[in-house]
Amino acid sequence: MTGRDWSIQEIARLAGTTSRTLRHYDDIGLLPPTRIAHNGYRHYDQAALVQLQRILLLRELGLGLPQVADVLRAAPQGQAEAAALETHLALLREEQDRLARQIASVQSTITALRGGEELMAENMFDGFDHTQYKDEVEQRWGRTAYADGDGWWRGMTDAERADWQQCVADLGRDWIRAAESGIDPASADAQDIARRHVEWVTGVPGTPASVPGGDVKAYVIGLGEMYVADPRFGANYATSSGGTHGAEFVRDALRVYADAYL
Repeated sequence: MTGRDWSIQEIARLAGTTSRTLRHYDDIGLLPPTRIAHNGYRHYDQAALVQLQRILLLRELGLGLPQVADVLRAAPQGQAEAAALETHLALLREEQDRLARQIASVQSTITALRGGEELMAENMFDGFDHTQYKDEVEQRWGRTAYADGDGWWRGMTDAERADWQQCVADLGRDWIRAAESGIDPASADAQDIARRHVEWVTGVPGTPASVPGGDVKAYVIGLGEMYVADPRFGANYATSSGGTHGAEFVRDALRVYADAYL
């Protein structure tokens, strides 16, 4: 290991996350800083960078923070960082295979649609697995929330699922275009996308926003903050400039909308 370390701002930039997220990881014991400088800034050495990489890899694989902590604690004492990462690499390769199947599935659908061919429903959802977030949904909102959402998803026809996924894709595309255009999050165009986004999330059964009397405003604002704090969700709004700019734009637009209409 080298003797160099990096400031919290440097690590946030390099990892594509935020200082706030890194401070939260410290607060919950996942990633304490290697040292705290006299000015109060957190600094991280090479070992901490490896730990952060493992955390982000596990998050990308769909684990919630409590599960990430369990995995890190379960690693044998003295286990080399390279050996620990080999396990993550195997999981990433499984995810790579799943994504490759998703890409092939969507490409097949596009080809069929453009060629006027009949869609093969049994092939359209290869690689899609909404159950990967089961534990996290139950932890955030309870077992009923997951059961309601799961029943809703399984009850859809193939066409309804395809329409829903197209809605998600359209929202992501429009958010990125808006963020890259430099418009104000409070502008009419951005607020129209925010309205569509809120209609989308409130239409999913089991979430706090779908329950009568639920605090929709708090839920929408919380989602916006999660998009910035969680790289898995922030990646859906990543702009060409990288970092969390796109997710921050979505967060700010949703907050404006929530304050005005919810």
